[in-house]
Amino acid sequence: MDIGGKIKELRVKMNLTQEELANRCELSKGFISQVERDLTSPSIATLLDILETLGTNINDFFSGAEPEKIVFIKDDVFTREDEALGRRIDWIIPNAQKNLMEPILITLSPGGRSEKIAPYEGEGFGYVIRGVVVLNMGTKKHRIKRGESFYYKANAEHFLENVSGRDAELIWVSTPPNF
Repeated sequence: MDIGGKIKELRVKMNLTQEELANRCELSKGFISQVERDLTSPSIATLLDILETLGTNINDFFSGAEPEKIVFIKDDVFTREDEALGRRIDWIIPNAQKNLMEPILITLSPGGRSEKIAPYEGEGFGYVIRGVVVLNMGTKKHRIKRGESFYYKANAEHFLENVSGRDAELIWVSTPPNF
């Protein structure tokens, strides 16, 4: 871990100069400079003072937790195709299994369908971007076309199918993650 670099990053986030940080910690500007360049290491007591001044604690500082990712790009997408079912799934939020909901972009070829999903305690939502799909919920069928959405309690076996002659594309969200 780059302790000095992380201290500098926190200092800059707080809009403090090295001198301001040094004064608040009763240290010299030169010492802060050396710590940030990893030329010297502070004692535990001094590190605790620096971290307190920077608004954090030793646990959070060393946790290594990455900041929450908010924006995802094309390179983040994971794709899986199943020619037998005539479908492609793009996981547009990677590692969504750790989240409360899991959105996917699903493309169904003409006659294609999703896997059958067993009942579970949760909900689903979808928005059709292109084409027409049928949501099969137990023994009921619901036709949904471009620009329309659906929302359901997942208390029955369900799946989507494309009954049209053109590709269908939709955003499908499951909570908790289920895809």
